[in-house]
Amino acid sequence: MAENWSDNQTTKATEARTQAVDEGLRIYMTKVYNYMGLGLLATALTAYLGAASGIYVALAQTPIIWLVVFAPLGMVLYLSARLHRMSERAAKTTFWIYAAMTGLSLSYVLLAFTGVSVVRTFLITAASFGALSLYGYTTKRDLSGMGSFLFMGLIGIILASIVNFFMQSPAMHFAISVIGVLIFAGLTAYDTQDIKRIYFAGDSREIAEKKAIMGALRLYLDFINMFLFLLQFLGNRE
Repeated sequence: MAENWSDNQTTKATEARTQAVDEGLRIYMTKVYNYMGLGLLATALTAYLGAASGIYVALAQTPIIWLVVFAPLGMVLYLSARLHRMSERAAKTTFWIYAAMTGLSLSYVLLAFTGVSVVRTFLITAASFGALSLYGYTTKRDLSGMGSFLFMGLIGIILASIVNFFMQSPAMHFAISVIGVLIFAGLTAYDTQDIKRIYFAGDSREIAEKKAIMGALRLYLDFINMFLFLLQFLGNRE
């Protein structure tokens, strides 16, 4: 009798701990997606203002445009390398500034492509991203083996893009776009599972927040790059 009571208490305690972990994970992932969504909103608004106000066109006629183009790359490298040493507030501020700078650098998208095709491609990207991220979150399959393969593919398309910058080959451009979509589709599922994996219920509030920001940054980059590669063959130019 006493033994059965003890077993029941142990089972209840285990279930309570499991529920607490599940609830903590849900809150953590919600923060990741919220930060990512707000980052995309900041990017979209800045891109629109940069294009509509003429700021991007004005900057494009000066050497400052190179700062606009390459500043987001420098910021994302800085944020990725220094996030663990930043305060929570500094990490959030840097993320918002990065999202806004990316938006300004992407103002050309609204100038080069029709608004209808941009919106259509965005919706296709959002639907694809949502399905892939959901798969990464729910699947029992270990996707960690994909990481190295996808990273090698990413390096490959970066090098191919640099080569094609000088070659200007339409066929190579199309191939890079298709492969880029596939790579970032895979990274969306992989990153989602990895972000879920690094969750730890015992983290302090600040560490949990910084993990959420880093997770948001990873998914933000997956979304933006998938969108840009899809736009190359789905978008209609002005």
